[in-house]
Amino acid sequence: MKESEILDYVKNHTDQKVKLAITDIDGVLRGKYISTEKFLSAVKSNLGFCTVVFGWDANDVAYDNVNYTGWNSGYPDAPAKIDLNTFRTIPWENNIPFFLCELIHEKNNPADVCPRNLLKRVIASSEKAGFVPYFSQEFEWFNFQENPQTVNEKKFSGLTPLSPGMFGYSILRTTLNNDFFSVLFDELKKFDIPIEGLHTETGPGVYEAAITYSGILEAADRAVLFKTSVKELAYLHGIMATFMAKWDENLPGCGGHVHQSLWDKKSKTNLFFGEKDKAGMSEIFKQYIAGQLHCLPFILPMYAPTINSFKRLVEGAWAPTTLTWAVDNRTVALRALTGGNKSSRLETRVIGSDVNPYLAMAACLASGLYGIKNKLKLQPPTKGNGYKDLSHGILPGNLWNATQAMKTSAIAKELLGEKFVEHFTATREWECRQFNKVVTDWEKRRYFEII
Repeated sequence: MKESEILDYVKNHTDQKVKLAITDIDGVLRGKYISTEKFLSAVKSNLGFCTVVFGWDANDVAYDNVNYTGWNSGYPDAPAKIDLNTFRTIPWENNIPFFLCELIHEKNNPADVCPRNLLKRVIASSEKAGFVPYFSQEFEWFNFQENPQTVNEKKFSGLTPLSPGMFGYSILRTTLNNDFFSVLFDELKKFDIPIEGLHTETGPGVYEAAITYSGILEAADRAVLFKTSVKELAYLHGIMATFMAKWDENLPGCGGHVHQSLWDKKSKTNLFFGEKDKAGMSEIFKQYIAGQLHCLPFILPMYAPTINSFKRLVEGAWAPTTLTWAVDNRTVALRALTGGNKSSRLETRVIGSDVNPYLAMAACLASGLYGIKNKLKLQPPTKGNGYKDLSHGILPGNLWNATQAMKTSAIAKELLGEKFVEHFTATREWECRQFNKVVTDWEKRRYFEII
């Protein structure tokens, strides 16, 4: 739609309000409703947004170790720029207009801490090199017959899943909860998040959805909005959805795999396809994979951002643990798909469903471009079980170690910018500190009587 058409829609909507959101460092949408009058003014002169959304964690506890904002600054407002290109209408809220925002500085420069800004900066580097990135993300998540009140009353234990047992790709179970299943497909499409596929995954009450591919910025917007939209639609059906990477130690974790390809800006051809190569892979594709493998140990928190993320990255649980790649192999970190000139792409399987899509996609693209820029040579593909291939190393085993590797990495700073790395790693260190001071149920069961 043209800008004039968007503004006309906003002006003429019967509710006379607009919903806005900005994505914080954890990928959580922080937003508000504003009046139509306020919106029309903000489009011209930006909107004030409290900097606390980048000064606290996912549970609204203020950081004590970041420089961007804090008690010392008084948590002032920062300008937020409304991106009219993100215009959508929310079908389950009377089609009220919705927009995403980006944080900026007073001089209209992008704020370093804003995830959407980071992705746009990496996209600019890609386009400068003549590459147009196309991406998509797929998510697995658990659904429960619960609501926020009952979950808290049960202390997050003994919850009732939407359906029992392990029944992946089940036609029966999609019939059992068809009203919710169908609403997800239909309402998300109306909200401009087209779903390519939706099915049950193995595990009680687990669904998996693949979002239709698009240009990378749109793909990240769709992925961010997908997670919140699924939760909202679940609420309306008496269901609670969670995108935790590992809900239960005895069940598989939830992936958020990112699919990606680079296309030539002029000829509009898929640069990952190599017609003369035995595996169907171009040299650019091989260098892109080599870049991701090389950079992966230094940017892992971008793919696995929480304490819980690393509970998913264990052997034999459909998530990788080694620095490996192969063609169409689901035990490795990077799965190359070489189906032809339209479908050749890379699937980065390290990424969990708890991720911030802007950060994950920025890291994928930046590290892939690093490989192309430096003409890195790709290691041999893994044959068979990727969990047993230790020849090129393993992934850091916990968030603290992964964060320290990123914090001191010259590569991470080159890819993502020093200011962003400083802020982001400080927030991950904070996350570790919050966990380390908690006495868990596991510790009580193990030590209370015996020690």
